[in-house]
Amino acid sequence: MRKLLLLALAVLCTACSEPAAASRSLFQSRCEAAMSKTVTVLTAKENGYSIDNTQSYRALTALKGKAPDNAYVLGLTRAQGRLSIGLDGSLIRDPLSGYECVAPRVDVQLYYTPIVIYVGREFEPGTCAYQEILAHEMRHLKAYRDHLPKVELTVRKALAKRFDKQPLYARTGQANASLKREIDTGWMPYMKRELASVEAAQALIDTPEEYARLSRVCKGEVQSLIGPAAGRR
Repeated sequence: MRKLLLLALAVLCTACSEPAAASRSLFQSRCEAAMSKTVTVLTAKENGYSIDNTQSYRALTALKGKAPDNAYVLGLTRAQGRLSIGLDGSLIRDPLSGYECVAPRVDVQLYYTPIVIYVGREFEPGTCAYQEILAHEMRHLKAYRDHLPKVELTVRKALAKRFDKQPLYARTGQANASLKREIDTGWMPYMKRELASVEAAQALIDTPEEYARLSRVCKGEVQSLIGPAAGRR
């Protein structure tokens, strides 16, 4: 009798699970159909630049924050990378399974605040020394400008790989929070690292050889204005 009872219970449980499985399969189909509405929008833009000749080379050295001993910063290019991420999307709930899925819309903006190029006020615009320092800083500007489209391409591919036709499932009431957590703890730091990786290209411009060259340009014009300690940028 006990064996027959167990067998009956097993058959009953199997029969009970079939509607749930069918419901789950239908739910998955609905979610996958909704994924056609998934949208990832990424825009990157640069907001121009300005030239500031009001700061002394000593102020620029302090602004830079780090410079070798007995060296000064003659010019400086400052760019601040920024990003914003907006989330939206279609949410589908399945009462039978207790799950929900979200077809996210992820809007990403990558941009620089207006870039500022500083040239020490000791160097008169139009002079040989000024033009040499400015030319050096323009190389930094180009590195920033060249970097942003590369970041856009890299991030766009990563976002497409993650979100293209891939439903995000979670327990009922948790899908949006789960998506936001993924963005905040994973995507946000990742994009910030990609923006900051431009510093590797900037370091290739600021070589010891370039510092030495700038200190000797224009028949000693730099040295005559700030003294023999001028060995940086």
